[in-house]
Amino acid sequence: MLETDRLILRQWQEKDLLPFAELNADPEVMKYFPKALSRQESDNVVARFMDMILSNQGWGFWAVEMKDSGEFVGSVGLAHQPDRFDFSPCTEIGWRINKKFWGQGIAKEAAEASLAYAFDVLHLPEVVSFTSIHNTPSENLMKRLGMQKKTTFLHPALPADHALAKHVLYKISHENFIDSPL
Repeated sequence: MLETDRLILRQWQEKDLLPFAELNADPEVMKYFPKALSRQESDNVVARFMDMILSNQGWGFWAVEMKDSGEFVGSVGLAHQPDRFDFSPCTEIGWRINKKFWGQGIAKEAAEASLAYAFDVLHLPEVVSFTSIHNTPSENLMKRLGMQKKTTFLHPALPADHALAKHVLYKISHENFIDSPL
């Protein structure tokens, strides 16, 4: 579990299933994903995230809640990608936030805590992030986190001619994270 001024990043609980499913069914939230998810698909994602956290001894894509209200915000965290991409092995940081919390610095706050965990606890040399070239909000967050654009690539899970296939890759090293004005 991680804590910030406003947030708790933690293992998933049964109470997170419905709000995460609602988030995953929202066309605006899922605009840069291949499709919105059904309830079963969303629950399957949570099961994978829970297993990831258990097998990684406490880290992965965490559930995020507001510290003051306990309200579910979304998911932010880390995932090891041993062989999926040309730039693997790597550890990625990612986020999916309920649009109710957009524009409040929530994703940045949770991502900063995740990066601090990656560098200070896991002692990773670098962390990557990637998204569709059309997803400027996420790309802007990568920049605000101090990440540097490295390249574009075709996501291997999508057909090359898919509208979302072309992705941008960002990286941040431990050294750059320490030096970034967070």
